[in-house]
Amino acid sequence: MPGQTILVVDDNATNVKLVRDVLQFKGYAPVVADTGESAVAAARAHLPALVLMDVQLPGMSGTEAMKILKADAATRHIPIIALTALAMKGAEEGLLAEGFDGYISKPISLKQLLELVQARVT
Repeated sequence: MPGQTILVVDDNATNVKLVRDVLQFKGYAPVVADTGESAVAAARAHLPALVLMDVQLPGMSGTEAMKILKADAATRHIPIIALTALAMKGAEEGLLAEGFDGYISKPISLKQLLELVQARVT
């Protein structure tokens, strides 16, 4: 639902700008983080409707950050979608098994991104 906060976590400025701009255009309120640590802090502070989490981040990985958020009673209900360049066979299944609620491969398809956001944010 437009107007809701979506946390975008990626250390690549180009990816962040693309996703943030598309979300803003569609009426969402994106919040940006560029590390796993800042993602955890932002999720706790903003309680977004959805998190789009890059898996490979400097310092704490996106997977580690996701596990911290899923273990926290205040944030465990937030769907977390993996964003990754690891588009090899079995990557999606592996990320879902780790605890992610969905998967988008890079380069990001804007159509796929918007479909996933609209399906997850009600």
